[in-house]
Amino acid sequence: MSLFALHGLVKRFGGLLVTDHVDLEVERGEIHALIGPNGAGKTTLVNLISGTLAPDQGRVVLDGVELTGLPAHRRVAAGLSRCFQITSIFPKATVRDNLKLAMQAHAGHSFHLLAARAGESALDRAAEAMAVRCGLEAVLEQVAGTLPHGVQRTLDVALALAAQPKLLLLDEPMAGMGPHESARMLALIQSLRGDMAILLIEHDMDAVFALADRISVLVYGKVLISGDADTIRNDPQVQAVYLGDEAASAATFAALAQEVA
Repeated sequence: MSLFALHGLVKRFGGLLVTDHVDLEVERGEIHALIGPNGAGKTTLVNLISGTLAPDQGRVVLDGVELTGLPAHRRVAAGLSRCFQITSIFPKATVRDNLKLAMQAHAGHSFHLLAARAGESALDRAAEAMAVRCGLEAVLEQVAGTLPHGVQRTLDVALALAAQPKLLLLDEPMAGMGPHESARMLALIQSLRGDMAILLIEHDMDAVFALADRISVLVYGKVLISGDADTIRNDPQVQAVYLGDEAASAATFAALAQEVA
């Protein structure tokens, strides 16, 4: 049985069908990429998965637990952790305190209980271990909001990892990054392989092909095709969308809209 599954997920805004009976599965330990052009419905689908939007019909299931209808924080408790397109760090706190706050929140303890020396010591050790895991040990004492964009994004991933997720949802983790920062993020995601399942939404196709065990292509709110990197790379429709000129891509999407309708 798959770790995570969407069954017939539907979302409408008025008369507009944005998520069109989406079926999607993520296996244990795999990196599954979701790609598609602007307007394909990726953001809506991510919000349906994370619980910030409610579906009109369909189901969201994680490790046998029905998430459909649960609020976002209950989904986190069930093992789903999300990194947003925009960082959700505490910008005025140090990296160390960001990590401690995240770990404290997911440990289920109160601040006053963890203010004791033993608790603080354990939190510090856990924060330091997470910093090492994510390559943040050199900036532990720096204020998060003063860090470069790529380092802030890395911290955002570290905060999501503090929840010890079964499924990590990465929403365009490389957005706004230069080549060096993107390479560091790619290496971090690669290092997580097997520790948890990852659902990756990303526009950087080189990163997608380097990371993903499987790729699903979303077109007009519906999954057009799923497969490994070679299957997706060699699919003529995907080639037309991602490698063709603007006019050809527009024509291709018009044809695909008819196919998936």
